[in-house]
Amino acid sequence: MGFNCGIVGLPNVGKSTLFNALTQSAAADAQNYPFCTIEPNTGRVVVPDATLHKLAEVAKSQKIIPTQLEIVDIAGLVKGASTGEGLGNKFLGNILSTDAIIHVVRCFENEDIVHVNGRIDPLSDIDTIETELMLADIESLDKQIKNLEKKAHGLDKIAIKQLEEAKQIREGLARSIPARSSGFNTSVFNLLTAKPVIYICNVDEASAATGNKYSDAVREKFGNYAPVLVISSKIEMEIAQIVDTKERKMFLDDLGLKESGLDQVIRTGYDTLGLQTFYTVGPKEAHAWTICKGMTAPQAAGKIHTDFEKGFIRAEIISPVDFIEFGGEVAVKEAGKMRLVGKEYIMQEGDICHFLFNN
Repeated sequence: MGFNCGIVGLPNVGKSTLFNALTQSAAADAQNYPFCTIEPNTGRVVVPDATLHKLAEVAKSQKIIPTQLEIVDIAGLVKGASTGEGLGNKFLGNILSTDAIIHVVRCFENEDIVHVNGRIDPLSDIDTIETELMLADIESLDKQIKNLEKKAHGLDKIAIKQLEEAKQIREGLARSIPARSSGFNTSVFNLLTAKPVIYICNVDEASAATGNKYSDAVREKFGNYAPVLVISSKIEMEIAQIVDTKERKMFLDDLGLKESGLDQVIRTGYDTLGLQTFYTVGPKEAHAWTICKGMTAPQAAGKIHTDFEKGFIRAEIISPVDFIEFGGEVAVKEAGKMRLVGKEYIMQEGDICHFLFNN
């Protein structure tokens, strides 16, 4: 698995349509009325990886296992969701299990598609969703602070430190500062606004390449704090129907687009979450694995199996460039291009690994 993200936004902003396009499926019921998504739909898409296929070709691998992106389409949130309005805070809970939030914002005009607030105002829409997430976090922190105060009375040093941090994060939330901007390590508190956010401005087809006044407003206000992507969900639905890669490229070129929305989301997601890929390659399978940047060789080995990390001895590392250029592992070793690394080695993007470990 690569990473997972939850698609959030107000009703009728195009979330489910975008979900269908990104997952190249019709799993979500995209209809012109609020709350058509009642249970969160989950889809997985293969992360495009040309290097993996080249490595598999060289190694004559019988099986190719790419990494995947999991997307969860969460029901449209409305003002008051944190207190049970609309479909309530059940769906706020669905966001907690994701690595990042994709916040879809309506940046198109269409009289046939109703807006829950009766007007097109993406900045107001973002504020509505962000406020509900912050209110839910405040409620969560209030409960955690009570528990931490009890522990702090017993002179628990960790609890004392966490209590102070929780109070400061809560103060920030009360001033509309999301947890991700608090400057603290928020992982222990499991907060919604601690998650990285990617804004997707859902525009009309004519604005897909250039954006419009609505998407410009979003980028101007939030572009320095989070990625802002301009995507037309309608165009993405058309792209999803094109199987041939050459035809797809021609279609994108005609529209003045460099890449599809899916490619934008994947690339931005990896950058936002600080992720990278390493490979294991052999005649049986070529496998792509996703890890966080800065991970050591034993930590990467643990992604394959926990025993690999526990009993780690060393790793054999080959660069994908050398693997392809020399024609496989044996030739790379003969050319002296394979490296032996120990427990302190920091994994690099694209490393081909063979881990040696004690059972």
